[in-house]
Amino acid sequence: MTPATWPREAPLEERLLVVDPSRGRWTHHVVRELPELLRPGDLLVANDAATIPASLFATTAGGVAVEIRLAATTDERTWQAVLFGDGDWHTRTEERASPPPVAPGDVVHVSDALDATVLAVDPRSPRLVTLRFSLEGAALWTALHRFGRPVQYAYVRDWLAPWHVQTAFASRPWAVEMPSAGRPITAEILTRLRRRGVAVARLTHAAGLSSTGDPAIDAVLPFPERYEIPSETVTALARTRAEGGRVVAVGTTVVRALEGCASSHGGEVVPGRGITDLHIGEGFVPRVVDGLLTGLHEAGTSHRTLLHAFASEPVLAGAWSDAEARGYLAHEFGDHALVLRSA
Repeated sequence: MTPATWPREAPLEERLLVVDPSRGRWTHHVVRELPELLRPGDLLVANDAATIPASLFATTAGGVAVEIRLAATTDERTWQAVLFGDGDWHTRTEERASPPPVAPGDVVHVSDALDATVLAVDPRSPRLVTLRFSLEGAALWTALHRFGRPVQYAYVRDWLAPWHVQTAFASRPWAVEMPSAGRPITAEILTRLRRRGVAVARLTHAAGLSSTGDPAIDAVLPFPERYEIPSETVTALARTRAEGGRVVAVGTTVVRALEGCASSHGGEVVPGRGITDLHIGEGFVPRVVDGLLTGLHEAGTSHRTLLHAFASEPVLAGAWSDAEARGYLAHEFGDHALVLRSA
């Protein structure tokens, strides 16, 4: 499926593929129709994480250029990160050169104001490292925004700026890549959803890297990621269940946060922070989420694998193939799918 090469100016007119896994059928719509495709009493849950400038160009102690892509953190100073060698985003991640070898104790130089010390090198890949920055708190965030950029994609036509990778829900800076399923949800859509009787709730999930180009790393994606679920969202979930409504996640990150929380608490979603290492795919039975709004991603990706918890691969493959034939666009700035049971 052809990727969209740039954020589009009319998100409400972007395509929306609606897949009913219980019937093995799909229909074609546009995002503007989303409120009418849901029912009064349904609950839409969105990820309000803002996207940080997670790509940093640096040099090793030996003066070799590397790109650091932040992946996950627990304390906002120590990060799991992926290193790339020579080149930039114009080259697909699968074709990027390997970085020079690093070892614990090595210092990677980002700028005169910011360094990062290698704490560990993951045995699964020498490109996967743990870094500790020389700054913390507000000083670190200032440096990241000064010297970093959003993660770039080889299929886009120009540099992405920070405002290109934020959703209307963007709040706390937790995501290293945009929770892109929420990108087409505008203020107009939110207003019409509420008029329709569809409730909207939020949570924060630290959306991680979608791909690294290294098969050893990609095989274990997504990494353990932090989340926080407000008490208001837990109340909305309980009310929706009691009234027979459906819980619709805006993106795979919301699915992972809700189902990860439930898996850690005996099937119940509880308010507060947590970290989920849950991998969702074929054979997983969702306890909380009935369906989701998602971007279009190829078979084999972590996004597509998660969809197997909601629809079989033959149904997904048929729907995706039909969408491709109709000119749907894929990836972060592409078209969308609503995978949701009808009853």
